[in-house]
Amino acid sequence: MDSKTVLDSFTYCTKLTEYTRRKTIEVNIGDTPLGGDNPIRVQSMTTVDTMDTAGSVEEAIRMAEAGCEYIRITAPSKKEAENLGEIRKALDERGYNVPLVADIHFTPNAAEVAARLVEKVRINPGNYVDKKKFEVIEYDDATYQEELDRIREKFTPLVKICKEHGTAMRIGTNHGSLSDRILSRYGDTPFGMVESALEFLRICEELDYDQVVLSMKASNTQVMVQAYRLLVQKLEEEGMKPYPLHLGVTEAGEGEDGRIKSAVGIGTLLEDGLGDTVRVSLTEAPEAEAPVAYDLINRYNERVKKAKVIPNAIEVSPKNPFAYERRKTEEVVNFGDHNVPRVIADLSALTQITMEDLKAIGHFYLPATDKWAMNDHGADYVYVGKSTIDFMLPNGLKKIVDYSNWLESEDRNEEIPMLEVEEWLNTSELHEQLNFVKVSADTLTSKVKERLKQVANVVLVLTTDNEHGMAEQRNVFFDLYQEKISTPVVINRVYSTNLSADKFQLFSATDCGGLLIDGFGDGIMLSPLTEEKAISTEVLKQYNSTAFNILQAARTRMTKTEYISCPSCGRTLFDLQSTTAMIRKRTDHLKGVKIGIMGCIVNGPGEMADADYGYVGSGKGKITLYRGQEVVKRNVPSEHAVDKLIELIQEDGNWIEPETID
Repeated sequence: MDSKTVLDSFTYCTKLTEYTRRKTIEVNIGDTPLGGDNPIRVQSMTTVDTMDTAGSVEEAIRMAEAGCEYIRITAPSKKEAENLGEIRKALDERGYNVPLVADIHFTPNAAEVAARLVEKVRINPGNYVDKKKFEVIEYDDATYQEELDRIREKFTPLVKICKEHGTAMRIGTNHGSLSDRILSRYGDTPFGMVESALEFLRICEELDYDQVVLSMKASNTQVMVQAYRLLVQKLEEEGMKPYPLHLGVTEAGEGEDGRIKSAVGIGTLLEDGLGDTVRVSLTEAPEAEAPVAYDLINRYNERVKKAKVIPNAIEVSPKNPFAYERRKTEEVVNFGDHNVPRVIADLSALTQITMEDLKAIGHFYLPATDKWAMNDHGADYVYVGKSTIDFMLPNGLKKIVDYSNWLESEDRNEEIPMLEVEEWLNTSELHEQLNFVKVSADTLTSKVKERLKQVANVVLVLTTDNEHGMAEQRNVFFDLYQEKISTPVVINRVYSTNLSADKFQLFSATDCGGLLIDGFGDGIMLSPLTEEKAISTEVLKQYNSTAFNILQAARTRMTKTEYISCPSCGRTLFDLQSTTAMIRKRTDHLKGVKIGIMGCIVNGPGEMADADYGYVGSGKGKITLYRGQEVVKRNVPSEHAVDKLIELIQEDGNWIEPETID
């Protein structure tokens, strides 16, 4: 950290080991107040052109009936802002008084119109006053103060209108649209994101206006979580009011990817009691977003009642929670140190393991060549417990067995033991290189920690049955951190197979992603719990692919193409769902390549900073292609744009031909 980012403490939530929702001021938004003692609210954004009054109304009704408590509508110019009044009137006539939020980016005059017509206005501090040209500008204190004075002059009229009309405001920072001014002084950092919002918030406070909600959105989940935490800390440090928080991961994507990525970011913050309203940004119909948000939120309804007390509670983070730093560990075979987190597939609930079961975890037997193949989600290890396998495993897959089975094995070098803590403490018969030891918060005693400091052939498998499990496991990592124990740790969570696929993905992404974002975890093992005699290969596949997708969403292991695709809105210049599907079909084999798919120019250039390539709508039927933030081709006809995108990837040497596995 430089001098501008030195903090007084690492405090960002009420309690790290007990679920306590952060207490905020209440913000009145129509008849649906936010923050305070109100429940966490759910919202989404329309996709229809704002000038299409009837279409906007019908979509808003579908969203309201799906559970949206606020409906955001883009107002890119004054005429769209004026039409918000017609949409408000039509919804009222239909009996829907759901509050409307005007989404404003570059047009202060549109915001000033909208603030008189709807219940809330969202402004983006990165482009409300500033124009983004990706220029580096040198400021001294005097010239920077001149810029702040310019912001005050432009922003004050909106604040006064909001005060007069009882309109709420969201100051919503986007990582991808920080101004050149902020980037020049603070860099592309969470601190820059926070300062971007605080510049505007300080003006609000000077004008005695506090009906403000804040957000710190990013498509990178690590950056997003760090920025929200830092915002809370800075509000307290500056003696500001505890304003409510709007949580969201921008450009999360679609389907499983979008849900897991959203849960990693949003869920991590909800675990610590942060957040007063949630928007899950999926490249899908807006009414599909609300159920996902409720699945994330409702998990905390009885958290306090069901959670167990966490032993040896550590209430101050021993590491910086505002920046990513992977926990330093010793290398044990291919766990820890510089190795990517490993995936262990848990097949121990099966009696007999078949080749079809291995196919579900990414390992394919090809009879024609009598060889094994592996896809990008091929598990690194398979835990079989006491189950039997009557065929030879592929070379790239290592087998883990229960300790009692390992003792009876004919070839102990080819199998790896999984031990209970007491077994490990009371035996000298161990694998020479690698032993997995199951631990929990209760069993990680001082005796265990002392022995861990003396051995170098152990990987811990950390599990929990606590309802507040992420916090409990994090507390164990804090303990290891303080004790300077460098043993690698695999995060293990157990989920009932009775959970829906969506809930399993959301819950596991929250529980494991929250740890990975903090740099904790050298592996992940998701274990299915069922009372049935058999677990389907579909469940095995789901658990395995989810583990890999959580690692990808947390930016700790990239195993496939990442799509940073925005949810559609009234500014969008092409069909995002079909276009994303088309690009995915052509490029989803490019492991580790990040492709941004943006419907318009508002977030496009900025979000390209986090993507290798960008596909951005720049006009009806026209696409602009980016390499990072650099424009490479302008106004490409949409029918040729995907081919041109692939040509660009090929020119850079990042293209490989897709392989097929029968």
